[in-house]
Amino acid sequence: MINFLSQPWPWYISGPMISLVMFLLLWAGGQFGVSGTLRSVCAIGGAGKHVKFFDYDWKSQIWNLVFVVGAVIGGFIAHHWLANPTPLAISEATIRDLDQLGISFDGGLIPMELFSWSSLATLKGFLVIVVGGFLVGFGTRYAGGCTSGHAISGLSNLQIPSFIAVIGFFIGGLIMTFLLFPLIF
Repeated sequence: MINFLSQPWPWYISGPMISLVMFLLLWAGGQFGVSGTLRSVCAIGGAGKHVKFFDYDWKSQIWNLVFVVGAVIGGFIAHHWLANPTPLAISEATIRDLDQLGISFDGGLIPMELFSWSSLATLKGFLVIVVGGFLVGFGTRYAGGCTSGHAISGLSNLQIPSFIAVIGFFIGGLIMTFLLFPLIF
């Protein structure tokens, strides 16, 4: 069982599982998304007394808080007990492209020279982690939800604003990858 859980699942298992979760959420009247959880946490902390946006019935979103806590616990379990110690296999062309940008591939999912505590002291690391995180948060609020909420839940509900947001996410990703990323690195 551990071997099955520690391997990537094929599309014909993970795809129907996502569909099942979306069906159950739609049936129960919920919407999938992680960014709304921050709003709930701020509302729990009393931010609604100062900012109207946070003044709402956060108890109706308790299931979403449980989902996010479960995702964090699941990530911890996966990293510490189900992780496959073999290095990530990516193409030689990708490794060369990363090397040209000054990023060495160490076999992990993320380059530790960019996403570590020590990289925050560098201008490049600060831009990637702090400024990039702020822009993601601003974009999430501006778009009315995160990429997972729009792409999974919004498109499942056939919402035109989610369709437009997903197109914007792809365009933004292409601009970052091909224009901004080479300038930063």
